[in-house]
Amino acid sequence: MKLLSKAKINLGLKILGRRPDGFHEIETLMVPISLADEVEVDIGEGQGITLTCDDPSLPVDDSNLAVRAALLFARETEREFSVRIHLTKKIPTGAGLGGGSSNAACVLNALDKLLGTHLEKDYLEQLAAQLGSDTAFFVRSRPAMCRGRGEVLEPFEGAGYLRLLLLKPPFGVETPWAYRQWAGMHDKLPAPEGGSVGWADVANDFEPVVFHKFLLLGTIKSWLQKQDGVTCAAMSGSGATIFAVLNDRADAKALAASAKVEFGHTLWTCECRTA
Repeated sequence: MKLLSKAKINLGLKILGRRPDGFHEIETLMVPISLADEVEVDIGEGQGITLTCDDPSLPVDDSNLAVRAALLFARETEREFSVRIHLTKKIPTGAGLGGGSSNAACVLNALDKLLGTHLEKDYLEQLAAQLGSDTAFFVRSRPAMCRGRGEVLEPFEGAGYLRLLLLKPPFGVETPWAYRQWAGMHDKLPAPEGGSVGWADVANDFEPVVFHKFLLLGTIKSWLQKQDGVTCAAMSGSGATIFAVLNDRADAKALAASAKVEFGHTLWTCECRTA
């Protein structure tokens, strides 16, 4: 079985404070986008999990969320099976686009279909939440207001179509580091600069602390905001992707080319849309 494993962007992200369990309370509007990995899942006899990936930099042991998803599914359903998983990666890592979480949710959905367990989506979301704060979102992969640590989902019916350009330099930002930085610095830095797409405010509380360390990300956002055809720009998640919302007149390919001239050929660019 082959499934598309969609990425996401955070159109708005508020950090409300640290919880007693050590996680942070957040409120964020997450929207799936057309950028996607491909996840292939095949079931066999016996037991065992095999993961392969076309990106040799990614681990293929149980530190990978896709493997952990299969282990969790086997444990919770008390099913014995062998499974081969292959990931074809398009979503960069350390990007704030949810690639690993999306892959894990795809594995849960695929195993449910292949093994005929017919689990309720609400239950699959509960399983997914054990794997990561935003993994539950990708079980249905539809626009949602996410609260708690990201696992409390409320469908968002007002989402509109957006053209997007994604820019990411050749480094990632680790989410645990970003939360630690926010806890120590957020009250010493200015509020994030926001924007709007009409049906949603676009602002990310991670930006001031992440931009304080990774100056290039703030520079990329500022550059995008000055370009013709850009409605607004923001960082997705904890970074390191900066996305621009484009109006109908924008030439995304020309803008991506200009960005590479400005920031170097190692800049990753992707023209996509909300899904």
